[in-house]
Amino acid sequence: MTDRDIELESRRAIYQEIADTPGIHFRALLDTLSYAQGTLQYHLRQLVDEDLVDISDDGKYTRYYPAADFAEAEQTVMNALRREYSRRILAHLLADGPLSTTTLSDRLDKAQSTISWHLSKLADAELVAKERDGRSVVYEVTDPDRVKYLYTIHQQSFTDRVVDRLLGLWDGY
Repeated sequence: MTDRDIELESRRAIYQEIADTPGIHFRALLDTLSYAQGTLQYHLRQLVDEDLVDISDDGKYTRYYPAADFAEAEQTVMNALRREYSRRILAHLLADGPLSTTTLSDRLDKAQSTISWHLSKLADAELVAKERDGRSVVYEVTDPDRVKYLYTIHQQSFTDRVVDRLLGLWDGY
């Protein structure tokens, strides 16, 4: 994409923010760019109509991606990585998995019901698989290489230093 592909400076700024922060949601775009809500909605619609931006609904937020850069499977991973506790769960599973809900609850200092809810969402998105291990159920990441790669490539757009420390072993990407 060249500057001529997007004629308006405001639309270029919106596209650039989406490219810099793939998976960003509408409210975060509003906060970052300081455009009026209607203006942002209008320009986003134009970018989508011109097939420059894709929309992904993660169940809570509508997220935006540069159209040429992210396949649907990658958008699913990024949607999860954009949610703080899903990102932390994935980091623990990648670093030390497979792990049980109880172990994850202890590590994240969150109620088991909260961890279970996030694991359920991750399982629905086919990012984690569960397996019975005796009396407990353990979870592991289904495609660890994809998650590691996307986290590493877009690490600067996340603000979670806890996960950065857990996943610091991926400097090789």
